[in-house]
Amino acid sequence: MKLSEVKVALNKLKTIGFQLPNGELVPNHFHVTEVGKITKHFIDCGGTVRKEEVVNFQLWNADDYDHRLHPEKLVHIIELSEKTLGLSDEEIEVEYQGNTIEKFGLDFDGKHFLLTSKQTDCLAKDQCGIPAEKPKLQFSEIQAVNSCKPGSGCC
Repeated sequence: MKLSEVKVALNKLKTIGFQLPNGELVPNHFHVTEVGKITKHFIDCGGTVRKEEVVNFQLWNADDYDHRLHPEKLVHIIELSEKTLGLSDEEIEVEYQGNTIEKFGLDFDGKHFLLTSKQTDCLAKDQCGIPAEKPKLQFSEIQAVNSCKPGSGCC
């Protein structure tokens, strides 16, 4: 989900909710403690230099149970961040405290923002010897040459 999509969704909401991949909601008293730009400049295992940018939200829970972040306040924080940090319309990455700092993608179901699981991947499979995955076929999709059809009398 891109930053512009988050702002559009926030403008339609009366309250903000974030849902973890397991279906649990982040407690209502969460804070967005950071909105930032994360730049990752790296080299992959195939030797290609790459650069990625995401907009980062950090969610945090405190003992401040009366705190509720309203959609218009988060829009204001985002707009201030865009102006001050020069944020562009990048994908959102969300940090949230689990067993360690966990990173999630972001989606929206019309009511809640959904924290989506992220996976690692090899970006240079063709360069580092990882064979391409063979397509998985159903046995019913395989047609053998010179095969007998039921009722044809060839079997």
